Amino acid sequence: MTTLLDLKSSVLRQVQRSQSLRSRREAPPTASSPLTPCPEPLPRRVSEESVEFFERVNAILHKQENMLQAAQAECERGACTVPPPQEHADQSFIPDRISRTELDLLYEEAVYTVVNRVGVPQPEHVKSDEELFAYLLKVFDMGEEEQDIILQKVQESKRATFSLRVSVMKAKSLMAKDANGYSDPYCMLGILVGQSPRELEDKKERKFSFRKRKEKLEKRSSTKEVLPARCIQVTEVKPETLNPVWDEHFVFEIDDVHSDLLHLDIWDHDDDVSVAEACKKLNEVSGLRGMGRYFKQIAKSVRSNGSASSGSEENADDFLGCINIPMNEMPVVGYDTWFKLEPRSSTSKVQGECHLILKLFTCKRDTDLSKKDSNVSIHKKMLSQIVEYEHTHVKREPYNWNGQVCPAAWTVLTHHAVQTDLSPLQQAIIRWQCYSSHHRTQRVCYSLLLRLLRTIDAEWDPVAVRGDLERQLSDSFRLYTEHCLCLMKNMRQVFPCTSAAAITRYELMLRGIGYIQNMRAFKTVCPLRNELHLDITTAVKKGSAEWYESLITLYKPEEGTLEDQLKKLVQVVDDVIADVQRAQNIYNKLFYSAVKVDFLSISYRQLEKQVADDVNVAMERVCGTLEQETSRLTQTMGETIFELFMSLQILKGFREFLPLKDAKMLALTGFHNWFKSSIHKWLQIIHDRSCDRIRKAVETDKLEPVQQAKHSSSAVEVTACFSQVREIWLQLGWPDSAGAFIFITRLTDNFCSEAVCYSEMITRKIERNQLGRDHKSFTVQLCIALNNTEHVRVFLGQLPRDLDWQGVERAMEESCGPDGKEQVYKALNGQLFNMDQDLQREAKRLIALLTDKMLPELRRYIQHISLSPDSINNDDAVSPLMKYLQDTMSILTENLVKENLTRVLQSMWELLLRMILDAIAENRGVQVEFYNRFQYTVETLLQFFHAKGEHLVLEDMKSGDYKALDEELRLNKCSSFELIEQYYLEKISLQKTLKHTRYGRISVKCYYDAPEQRLTVEILHAADIIALDANGLSDPFVIVELCPHHLFPLAKSQRTQVKLKTLHPVFDELFYFHVSPEQYRHRYACLTFTVMDYDWLSTNDFAGEAVAPLSDFCWPGRPNASAAGKSVQPIILHLSRSKPSEKPIMRMLDARIGDREAQEFVRRLKEIEKSMEEE
Repeated sequence: MTTLLDLKSSVLRQVQRSQSLRSRREAPPTASSPLTPCPEPLPRRVSEESVEFFERVNAILHKQENMLQAAQAECERGACTVPPPQEHADQSFIPDRISRTELDLLYEEAVYTVVNRVGVPQPEHVKSDEELFAYLLKVFDMGEEEQDIILQKVQESKRATFSLRVSVMKAKSLMAKDANGYSDPYCMLGILVGQSPRELEDKKERKFSFRKRKEKLEKRSSTKEVLPARCIQVTEVKPETLNPVWDEHFVFEIDDVHSDLLHLDIWDHDDDVSVAEACKKLNEVSGLRGMGRYFKQIAKSVRSNGSASSGSEENADDFLGCINIPMNEMPVVGYDTWFKLEPRSSTSKVQGECHLILKLFTCKRDTDLSKKDSNVSIHKKMLSQIVEYEHTHVKREPYNWNGQVCPAAWTVLTHHAVQTDLSPLQQAIIRWQCYSSHHRTQRVCYSLLLRLLRTIDAEWDPVAVRGDLERQLSDSFRLYTEHCLCLMKNMRQVFPCTSAAAITRYELMLRGIGYIQNMRAFKTVCPLRNELHLDITTAVKKGSAEWYESLITLYKPEEGTLEDQLKKLVQVVDDVIADVQRAQNIYNKLFYSAVKVDFLSISYRQLEKQVADDVNVAMERVCGTLEQETSRLTQTMGETIFELFMSLQILKGFREFLPLKDAKMLALTGFHNWFKSSIHKWLQIIHDRSCDRIRKAVETDKLEPVQQAKHSSSAVEVTACFSQVREIWLQLGWPDSAGAFIFITRLTDNFCSEAVCYSEMITRKIERNQLGRDHKSFTVQLCIALNNTEHVRVFLGQLPRDLDWQGVERAMEESCGPDGKEQVYKALNGQLFNMDQDLQREAKRLIALLTDKMLPELRRYIQHISLSPDSINNDDAVSPLMKYLQDTMSILTENLVKENLTRVLQSMWELLLRMILDAIAENRGVQVEFYNRFQYTVETLLQFFHAKGEHLVLEDMKSGDYKALDEELRLNKCSSFELIEQYYLEKISLQKTLKHTRYGRISVKCYYDAPEQRLTVEILHAADIIALDANGLSDPFVIVELCPHHLFPLAKSQRTQVKLKTLHPVFDELFYFHVSPEQYRHRYACLTFTVMDYDWLSTNDFAGEAVAPLSDFCWPGRPNASAAGKSVQPIILHLSRSKPSEKPIMRMLDARIGDREAQEFVRRLKEIEKSMEEE
């Protein structure tokens, strides 16, 4: 923090500089001055360099805007269908290659699956074995001979043994069989073995039921309906419901998948004992034949364990419906649907539906691979082989493959998954493992992987995933997340903003990672990786650091000269800015929406710190170099430093988009301190180039107005230059307001000196151009020059606002107290005030040039008025002058801005007043008509310059010389008596203002006797009379008289006795005067007290005088004019000694040679003045 003493010292220096601004302008130019008052033609190369300099600086100032536009254009270019870059993140990953032997075994497994296909194929499945074999031949790269051998082996192997998994889920809308409006439903289900075609026809005529009457069952001779006890299953009884939920699962062995049939009955249970328990006990009995006998045995078992009334018909279970499902009508993937309940006969009444899930699968497979490997592993290998083959044959956008395989592949995979009894969860896990692993070497669409993750999450059952499957799933999650983290680290190369496809892939990848970290499966199988967002943060940070290091490697900012190093650092910082811009516009949104990670904050903090470290080191070298006496800051070096500063400023500006906690204590917080010494020198470079630019502007200026304005090109160029310099400072955005004071003072001083030099150069140019020019063209050019100066002056008047002087004052007040604020105010405003004075001085010089040009004509017209005979009308005498002024006014009004027009008119008005005063002074004592004509002239000029309020203000015009002229004219028109009266009025007015003069004072008492019309004057004493004798004393006496004499022709002057050798005489003498009311009513009627020093051998010396108006004593109502007048308090009158000749009235009276009263009055006053001169 700058101390108060340092700041005061710097302020004082700046004030001294600003105060000497005018003197510098008036001093003779030196060769070392950057701006000289009389410029020589500027070398063409120098002027071009100045123009190029400001163009480069302007480009630097607009860098941020240009970078934003470039980023936008980059994003728009990315909207094209540009393929994304490769995603080879796992350089060390080597995919598992399956051996030929394993391929043969896997091929055998696939062929076995095709040969043992069951179920009704779906529309998208391939039905032809030949087509499937042809596809498998290509997938496994088999020769025809090898294919024949394996096919024959499969055909000779044992057929696959199938089982049926039945899940009885629930039923709805069953018929109510109990009195309470509900039923107690349960299911009995079993497999009916295959039947002959004739029996099938008979079966169509009758519905099978587990509860046929015994006599009907015994009549049947067929043994096809024999059902082993172990093939009958019964669900639990669900009491009092029409919408039972069982969710019970059963498995049945299938003898013939082409002819067997699943039969299911739903009954309303009416007994108190469990039918299911009876069924289980009966299953322990072997050798039973026939459905009727079997169910009869179940019924007997139930009855024997039931109540006494269980044998009655009233307690028989009621039939609620049945379902028959042939195995050969079942789809490949099984059923998961609602089946409508059917009646036993046409007379049965049933209603409702039952939800069943049915699936066929193999329980025994005669292949070599199935004997030594698990079904999960086999299916995974088969899927991997097919995925690899399918992906290699994708022609259009293979990077965007959605995992869809051909119908043949889908058929084989579906049948294999069904036959090996893979659950949906197992299939989902296998597909995820295969595709995510395949993606690491040959990328697929991330939406496919996200869809597979969602499938796992939807089917997730932690109980069903144990052992190897759990470990494999954990490994797949780990490998995939590591792969994605590696891609995140290299995201700038893998997912550039220039590729919309890459950004889309990146978003889907992030969504996948975000989905993984919230998956139940991930949390279960990877319990130790619950901080995945921290891994993401680490990857982003590390990726940013490595990318920055790649920039350093690319640009090599540590090589070359110091200037080269800074230029390379600028490139590095600009690339970082572009990267942060991309992070803000694109990447941050992706990260936050997908994984709730603030990418911008993490990346910015990492890059900002690395940039700060490198720039700080470089600027320390720069400052060390600049501190050397022989070193100076070159222009190119200054531009580079400025560009580096602006780049850092842009980079620092991104902190406003960070969370508040992250924006604190960043490495670039105080970076401006690294540039303090450089900025000082940089401002000097700007000043030098501004001077060059201004000189060039003046040289090329033709002093013609630009467009609709009244100033010329040089004024536009100067203010444009100032605007650019001001913008440079504003863009610097110096954060330390107190520290910015020195720079602002320097800038203000530069602006002021440049403006004054510009006005001086314009003035010199006008002076050189006035020779040989006619009055009008010269006046027009001079008007433009005046407007130029005013244009610059008005522009600089905005400096306090543009440079935020108030902010600097507040900052200095906070750091240094009120003294600091006051010093800033004085320094900055002092500079501006001096500049304004200098510009107005130059404006006056220009106006003086104009009035000097007008002077001969004006003098001629004034002389014409002065010499015009009395017979000429006043209008005729004044009209030539007014015609000339009107023509001049037209030119001025057309070419001057209002402020300058006011200044010029004011100068013309003052000039005319002085010229008229001179004319009057040259013609004293002439006829009154002479003064009346000039009075008329002045009034006409007053109206002309006022122009009904459009031009000069009357109050301003009627001051100064106007008052003197008006008084001169008025007095000159007065008679001698009137002038004498005016003289005494002025003395009375002056007397009232006197306080404690050095000439002493006199104490008197005056009172008036109205009936007697007698004025009594009592002179009491005097004090502090000036010493007029050699002994340091005086011999004073007082002369008292009534004035003016023409008002009191009969009154004689009276005098006191002489008091010798004293400066404090006491007189106590009375004097009487006859004063009539007609006399004392005049304002100028007065008593004069003249104090004289008595001399024996020479004339008396004048010591002082005082006057007292008679109105103070004689006017009715005054205490002095009453009977008690004698008791009034005396008055003190202060003495004065003014020279009468200095008064205009004296000159006027003196000029009236033929007037006896005037000459007598003047003679008496001259005697007094003469005595004063002799002293």
